[in-house]
Amino acid sequence: MAVNNVNVNGIGMTSQRTRERLIQRLVEQGISDMKVLDVVRSTPRHLFLDEAMAHRAYEDVALPIGFQQTLSQPYIVARMTELLLEAGPRRRVLEIGTGSGYQTAILARLVDEVYSVERIRPLQQKARQRLRQLKLRNVHLNHADGGLGWEERGPFDGILTTAAPERIPRELLQQLAVNGCLVIPVGARTQQLQVVTRTPEGFDTRIVEAVNFVPLRPGIVK
Repeated sequence: MAVNNVNVNGIGMTSQRTRERLIQRLVEQGISDMKVLDVVRSTPRHLFLDEAMAHRAYEDVALPIGFQQTLSQPYIVARMTELLLEAGPRRRVLEIGTGSGYQTAILARLVDEVYSVERIRPLQQKARQRLRQLKLRNVHLNHADGGLGWEERGPFDGILTTAAPERIPRELLQQLAVNGCLVIPVGARTQQLQVVTRTPEGFDTRIVEAVNFVPLRPGIVK
């Protein structure tokens, strides 16, 4: 899916050369899915930050976006996306935590439809504007409690969560289609990135690596 070229190329610390250095770093850290790397390379991360932070967009670090939330580290975005897609293409993906909209934009260029839930309305409104600027028309946004998923639009063959619950919400497991994959950080003080696959018999869980995410909180913020 093409990205609108208006204000996406960047200059200085947001230039294409700076992006290429980030991609090389991701490869060195083990990201190998070329489709994921290409989408990260061509998605303007600086557009998903306030102007004061845009010069740091292509550093491999998490950055603040307000409301005690962060724009995830590029490695983590690429790793979770790669894990989601490792068993093959995904048609309908649920994202828990739209945040800035950056992970949403990455997913939108790799799957058929993205259904993204955000509990903080001001963040959702900014994300909506950015996604429109990039002309990503296969994204559906919902202002709701992410821990409850989006039952009316399920089941999903992929679910990706950008905040960490202490335990995996039962609602998310129930909304996962058979052979679907849930990529989720789990834990309070110590968090682990897990991949849960639904089988006809139940759920298979694989622990991938230690991570550090903001907590998945209940309720909504207007």
